Amino acid sequence: MSHQGVGDWLYDTQISTTLRDVDWVIPSVQCVHILAIAVLIGSALVTDLRLAGVLATDENPATVVRRYLPWMWRALVVLLLTGTVLIVAEPARTLANTVFWSKMALVLIAFVLTLLFRKPILNPQFRVEHSAWAAAAKPLAWVSLFIWVAIIFCGRWIAYT
Repeated sequence: MSHQGVGDWLYDTQISTTLRDVDWVIPSVQCVHILAIAVLIGSALVTDLRLAGVLATDENPATVVRRYLPWMWRALVVLLLTGTVLIVAEPARTLANTVFWSKMALVLIAFVLTLLFRKPILNPQFRVEHSAWAAAAKPLAWVSLFIWVAIIFCGRWIAYT
């Protein structure tokens, strides 16, 4: 079944119709989605800028990551839940949209990068400055920031394609 076929089927379901018919649902879910984006991007920004050596350089990278990583995961869960509601409510807007799929691919890449990039830092024996990983820390932090910004642009661009 094609994306269009799935979208048409989903559009005709009772839950999709209900989400669209109740005037306050979609705007409310979009507001929560945008607030979760702000939390996720803010947390990513602080940790990535710390790992890039730009912000909070007086603090241990592990301290900064430990402080903000839980916020990132919680915000990601909220984004997945609210995004699912938005897809169910307006499937034609997203499922057949290449920008939406680009955004989802970037989210997956950012998620994997966040896991691989931040998890080792939380190990108490890990030292950024004494590992072979140190040379990659700054470039990976900038790549991570670039991906998060690209996700924001894709999210906004979905409405225009």
